[in-house]
Amino acid sequence: MGGSGGLTIVDYGAGNLRSVYMAFQRLGISARVSSEPRDLAAAKAIVLPGVGAFGDNIGRIRARGLEEPLVAAIRAEVPFLGICLGLQMLFETSDELGEHRGLGVLAGRVRRFPPGLHVPQMGWNQVRQVRPCALWRDLPDDSYVYLVHSYYVEPQEAEVVAGTTDYGLTYASAVAQGNLYGIQFHPEKSQDVGARILHNFCRAAGLQ
Repeated sequence: MGGSGGLTIVDYGAGNLRSVYMAFQRLGISARVSSEPRDLAAAKAIVLPGVGAFGDNIGRIRARGLEEPLVAAIRAEVPFLGICLGLQMLFETSDELGEHRGLGVLAGRVRRFPPGLHVPQMGWNQVRQVRPCALWRDLPDDSYVYLVHSYYVEPQEAEVVAGTTDYGLTYASAVAQGNLYGIQFHPEKSQDVGARILHNFCRAAGLQ
């Protein structure tokens, strides 16, 4: 998987990289899949995907020397999209299997769904657009997306929340702050809605 385009998909040893890469390929977007810090420093836009346990994966990011260039790119307002665990790792801490420190670019923490709910939440659910966001361009409110997760983000600052989903409680399923975006759902599995969201990110990033 590769290419010389301006979009870099971060490879830190987690799964679902190929499906995310192929989703951009279908949109005609050239993407590089890389675990090299220098590629992040040169990227025109960055996508951080992720599945699995928070602690293991943030550890892989640090072991590969990717934390500093990721945070630097976000601070420099390089267009950035975190997907699923890639959203969760943007926050300060996670309660998953102990307490783990995230990238800390957004204030708040990652919490487990409360007792009594079936976890993981797996399947289709709706996203309510709670404020304007580039990702929502030409997308109906309450569109259905595909989710698989047992933990959700709890932002400290309400103004970063761009979309919410109901599953026993109302939680933030999309965040946006400047050129930084994060989504709890999997756009690569969300059919036309997911393709539209990825297209909108690319458009906002100047890739289309």
